[in-house]
Amino acid sequence: MLDKTTTVQELKDLVAKFIDEREWTQFHAPKNLSISIALEAAELMEKFQWCSLKESHDEAKTNRDEVEQELADVIITALCFARITNINVVKAIQEKMLINAKKYPVSKAKGRYTKYNKLD
Repeated sequence: MLDKTTTVQELKDLVAKFIDEREWTQFHAPKNLSISIALEAAELMEKFQWCSLKESHDEAKTNRDEVEQELADVIITALCFARITNINVVKAIQEKMLINAKKYPVSKAKGRYTKYNKLD
């Protein structure tokens, strides 16, 4: 499976099959999954906790397998959350990007990390 050829639905189905075979859906309440997303993200962040910006790039290359697995855990858990809450991931991302485009117009935000309400 490759990013260019695999749909979000295919990923959701792959994860759902794994979950269903183990009868884990009973544990997948939105509360539990939202907490799990944060926990999995923390495990990814831990890989870079004490790195400088430059070192973080090196860490991502040096420990690529571990970083990929932690990122996969975040995405898998997010897909489980989307499934249990019946969220269309593509639609949610498209709508959020439209909101972000209004909050962060290129003319004000280009090359800046300033929060939208502080842009001049």
